[in-house]
Amino acid sequence: MSKPKINLLGLSRAGLERYFLEQGEQRFRAEQILKWIHQQGVKDFAAMTNLSVALRGKLETIAEISLPEVVGEQLSTDGTRKWLLRVDPQNSIEMVFIPENSRGTLCISSQAGCALNCAFCATAKQGFGRNLSSAEIIGQLWLARQLLAETADAPRITNVVLMGMGEPLLNFEAIAPALDLMIDDCAWGLAKRRVTVSTAGVVPGIKQLAEHCPVSLAVSLHAPDDALRDQLVPINRSYPIKELLTACRDYVADDRRAKITFEYVMLDGVNDSAKQAKALARLLEGIPSKVNLIPFNPFPGAEFQRSSQANIDRFREILSAAGLTTITRRPRGQDIAAACGRLEGDILPRSQRIARLRAAKQASPNPRSHAPIGA
Repeated sequence: MSKPKINLLGLSRAGLERYFLEQGEQRFRAEQILKWIHQQGVKDFAAMTNLSVALRGKLETIAEISLPEVVGEQLSTDGTRKWLLRVDPQNSIEMVFIPENSRGTLCISSQAGCALNCAFCATAKQGFGRNLSSAEIIGQLWLARQLLAETADAPRITNVVLMGMGEPLLNFEAIAPALDLMIDDCAWGLAKRRVTVSTAGVVPGIKQLAEHCPVSLAVSLHAPDDALRDQLVPINRSYPIKELLTACRDYVADDRRAKITFEYVMLDGVNDSAKQAKALARLLEGIPSKVNLIPFNPFPGAEFQRSSQANIDRFREILSAAGLTTITRRPRGQDIAAACGRLEGDILPRSQRIARLRAAKQASPNPRSHAPIGA
């Protein structure tokens, strides 16, 4: 049986160098491939004319550049675009592009679904399918650039945020090479401050990110005390607020210009009182930070309501008076369910995958004849 082809799309410069050395080639081939794939958008090895004919032929037999499949696109009245991407027969993910006057932000996914079960998030209600590979993560950026180039205004991607489906820091092995590619001058060449990883508070992952690739960090806080955060963001039971904020302080300790972005979804009668605003201000005192207040985006079956504009304004004024840079995020793409917390995709939760696999095994006298579904 022949070996499966390796997908070069998700390999960082270091990964490609190791790969070409294993093939008996020189390290500089990695830089050539990076530029062809990520700067020029070329998938066909035969078109990579500064590679030898022999190497191009060899790569065609042992390697590939494989991308998720675009299966749907929606355009909001405010210019926001959302795409549905199929990553395997059972799982699809969503990515969103948000155009603004001075920048274009691409929101990408790191998992099919999410296992963290945050109470106010539509993605959580879908369950968890699987982690995405580094190729499936960086492939979203590759596809978005190609798709946007086909539009009349051809906007440019200036910022990338891992704020789509999933918890990035629970898939660190895959996001690490993808982040490397985003900031590599021979690939995407983005400044670290223009790449943001959003986490619900995976403290070990924050420490890993600081050591490997300290890009901008956003933390989904949503409550000023552990009792409430335990309910809204269940991972808080493993990594409570004190431990989380210590990790945040450490993350920006060596960079005077860096700030942590704290995300705070505004839930009517739950976390939006003046008392809670003052508690949040005390909690974040001394941490280089800014606060994004996010009006809750309702979805079918949601148990929460959006805070009134008066309460959101009052909350922001209290934080600002305490010296915290605070903005109210303007909801984008609401008419196509592309706003924060609304990404759902189409995923097969792990429990259903296991049930299907068990059923397939029971129906077959030879279980080996059935490949794991969704693996």
